[in-house]
Amino acid sequence: MTDPKYEQNGIPGKSNELIADFDPPKPRKRNKYAFACAMLASMTSVLLGYDIGVMSGAQKYIQKDLGCTDNQIEILVGIINLYSLAGSAAAGRTSDWIGRRYTIVFAAAIFFVGAILMGFATNYAFLMVGRFVAGIGVGYALMIAPVYTAEVSPASARGFLTSFPEVFINAGIMFGYVSNYAFSYVDPYHLGWRLMLGIGAIPSVFIAVGVLGMPESPRWLVMQGRLGDARAVLDKTSDSLEESKLRLADIKKAAGIPEECNDDIVQMTKQSHGEGVWKELLIHPTPTVRHILMAGLGIHFFQQASGIDAVVLYSPRIFEKAGIVKDTPQLLATVAVGFVKTVFILVATFLLDKIGRRPLLLSSIGGMIVSLMSLGIALTIIDHSDHKIPWAIALCIATVLSYVAFFSIGMGPITWVYNSEIFPLRLRAQGCSMGTAMNRVVSGVISMTFISLYKGISIGGAFFLFTGIAAVGCVFFYTLFPETQGKNLEEVEQVFGSFFRWRSTQAALDRKKEAELTVANSKAQS
Repeated sequence: MTDPKYEQNGIPGKSNELIADFDPPKPRKRNKYAFACAMLASMTSVLLGYDIGVMSGAQKYIQKDLGCTDNQIEILVGIINLYSLAGSAAAGRTSDWIGRRYTIVFAAAIFFVGAILMGFATNYAFLMVGRFVAGIGVGYALMIAPVYTAEVSPASARGFLTSFPEVFINAGIMFGYVSNYAFSYVDPYHLGWRLMLGIGAIPSVFIAVGVLGMPESPRWLVMQGRLGDARAVLDKTSDSLEESKLRLADIKKAAGIPEECNDDIVQMTKQSHGEGVWKELLIHPTPTVRHILMAGLGIHFFQQASGIDAVVLYSPRIFEKAGIVKDTPQLLATVAVGFVKTVFILVATFLLDKIGRRPLLLSSIGGMIVSLMSLGIALTIIDHSDHKIPWAIALCIATVLSYVAFFSIGMGPITWVYNSEIFPLRLRAQGCSMGTAMNRVVSGVISMTFISLYKGISIGGAFFLFTGIAAVGCVFFYTLFPETQGKNLEEVEQVFGSFFRWRSTQAALDRKKEAELTVANSKAQS
């Protein structure tokens, strides 16, 4: 019998009681602790951004002060990317050895030394030594920041938080451009450029101190057998305790720890400490790992091969070729590039977890193709004209700004987000270090050859070449890149392995998940 006191409007009282007891779901709040951890870790990327930005303006003053040739300057500007290979290659093993957190501190300390050496450089060779040391620090920072952030982030905000390294790269570029403009009034040919480079040591100190207050990555703690410590970190960085338990169960499974094991300390095998990873990555990869490698290395290749460093590092020269010949207008136009780049990367951070990786990536590279083609046309027209063409100059400025805007809305942040979330736990550190190495090699080649390239095939021809590379990249992304939005890091691996048939694999996984959910709901109702 239904209790009459619960009956209202013909609804049985028991049902009404259940409705009254039902607590409707509340809007999900962003995890502030995970946000703070991601913010601190990602600040290391400021170091690379500052170096890129500051060298774009400092190079002309260095060239006049030290009497360098164009070839020496393009090597000086781009060599830090190749030097960073040593740092990014070592960062994977170092982060598995001493942990993600102390690896970030190590990166900041190395860059500090490099910035000081560059600031006190008295000749070209001394400056190259400083570039080498700073490059090691940059390599460490580039690899470890997105890895730590991805491992500490809940799935609901992983895209947003893992895009922070690219945000801070852009912020660093902006600070570098502003530093160029500010110190251009302080004896730029002797003291100014040294202040521009040396002041980069200051943020590295604050970064190192701030990072010491962060927790260690929960995935690294599990790899060390420290389940109790990992559980504590996951409780703080997850959206709920239920999610924390699910994340810990997934990490334990990936690390080879039995699900029923709940000890605070577990003895781990050597395999969990990184042994045999390179063999699994390179010598005998499974189809899944091979697909992940193609995607991870490919996105880093196309990010840099489409010419972003040529535009950012040599924007004063591009504007000079376009007809803006005075230093102050050149530097102001360059500051505008940094401002636009920073604004659009901030927009991208809020779209990654709402729109998804694929739509943003494909829209981004499509806009880049149009911008590069338009820039190449405008520069070619100017190059073949014997007088100033105001509309072509305006088109050059507009297309440079639109290019960096489209890059920042997708290609820039998604490269680091995607690469940090597709590798399985056991391969993540070394896999991300390979992606970073690819990024730095291509960036180094582009930045060290751009002056020679545009002298050989014209500056318009150089951007037509970048247009063609970006078009190939667009086809590559469309055919081979699955969507990873909203998936746990341990679930992402299941989408890979079928290469061009990943869509059917994704559909099968969705059907399986829906069936499991239906069964679970049926059991709950019974």
